[in-house]
Amino acid sequence: MNSNKDSFPIKEFIPLDKSWLNRMGVLDIIYGYSDIREFLDSQADLSDDLLAVRRAAEDWKKDVPVDVGESGTLYRLLQFASWKLNLNKVFIKNGTLKDRSMTNDPNIMNFSLEELLKLDNETSQWATASVLMGNEQRIPNPPNKLQETFDAVLHWNKQREAGLVWDTRYDETIKIQAETFLRLLRGEEAAFVSQHSEDYCFARVFNYMTKEEGEKMFPSVKGHETNRIEEMERAIAQAEAGESVDSKDHRVVQTLAMWGKVNKKEIKFTYPEAVNKSWTLFWDFLLQTSS
Repeated sequence: MNSNKDSFPIKEFIPLDKSWLNRMGVLDIIYGYSDIREFLDSQADLSDDLLAVRRAAEDWKKDVPVDVGESGTLYRLLQFASWKLNLNKVFIKNGTLKDRSMTNDPNIMNFSLEELLKLDNETSQWATASVLMGNEQRIPNPPNKLQETFDAVLHWNKQREAGLVWDTRYDETIKIQAETFLRLLRGEEAAFVSQHSEDYCFARVFNYMTKEEGEKMFPSVKGHETNRIEEMERAIAQAEAGESVDSKDHRVVQTLAMWGKVNKKEIKFTYPEAVNKSWTLFWDFLLQTSS
């Protein structure tokens, strides 16, 4: 492995921040800007979730169902916007999204942020949708992802008022996990602090967090592509037994593959393409760590 921290080209492998671009994209879509579509058209190696944002930006303008792919975030944000704007949009869900249990009640448009944060295993996505649609309520000590939404709306409005397009960001969650993985691979001590539910799988497999701690700290982790609390236990057992890990959850596949590399275990995956949902260059990144 190219183990020098300063020479490893980690920035070449970090994807765009899909959560940030979801927020920028939804604001562009509902206010009639084409910048999100044009930006995504100019990018290579887009994750499946960002391909869904690009499709949705096109579908929203037409009298056709809006294809949100497998993105629960994009679905909730645009479904809320459709209710708020009285548009009666129809949505196409794919993959695991078709089977996820999610609130389907337009009356939540009138909920406070505190009430919205109690829905769907306490995900912050409905509250984010409300803020994107103009809810000016602010609460103390918001969840990490909701604070990002407050920041996103402030940024989008400031840029638009100045006649500018929003700035892009790269995925800090994946970057921090990748940096921690590289330190562990070099046999170094590596501190890691879980910021939100997207960190759970990584934290669990590398023993930064127990299953019980994850359930308590991140209730929404049960409502992602899988119930990640149970899915991680099942996948870890498969990996330790030398079986093929058959999870379709991108976070599970990514973290088990990194765990296998650190522990010098060859792990087989039934659905290695699952990583494309958030990190299309993941396998290239892992291969580079062997060079």
